[in-house]
Amino acid sequence: MKYAWLLELGGLWVGLTHYVPVPERPPRFTLARWVERYFPERTPDVIVSGDTHRELIAEVQGVLCVNPGSPTYPHNYDTQYGTLGFLEIVDGEARPSVWQITDGGIEPFDWDSVPPWKRS
Repeated sequence: MKYAWLLELGGLWVGLTHYVPVPERPPRFTLARWVERYFPERTPDVIVSGDTHRELIAEVQGVLCVNPGSPTYPHNYDTQYGTLGFLEIVDGEARPSVWQITDGGIEPFDWDSVPPWKRS
């Protein structure tokens, strides 16, 4: 099985992989090293990854990095409602979003509040 895929979607190059080092931990764990190793044909405009189970939307070295978190094991806490992500591409522009799963469905993730898995 491949570790990474590179797809052209809506005029953007989107990389899909299990893990990218964001936030970076130089000198070994940098986005540039991961791009060089897993996307040698070209630098993606967007990289969607997972692994950490932590939701993230960040631009690093001109690459939009998106991690939707985990729908059932957020931040590696006990099994519970977590997050999922969407990546809309409109007119060549990536619009990522992260959503909180709730009893009633989903709602936009509130980046400024304490998430459910950290509440007592």
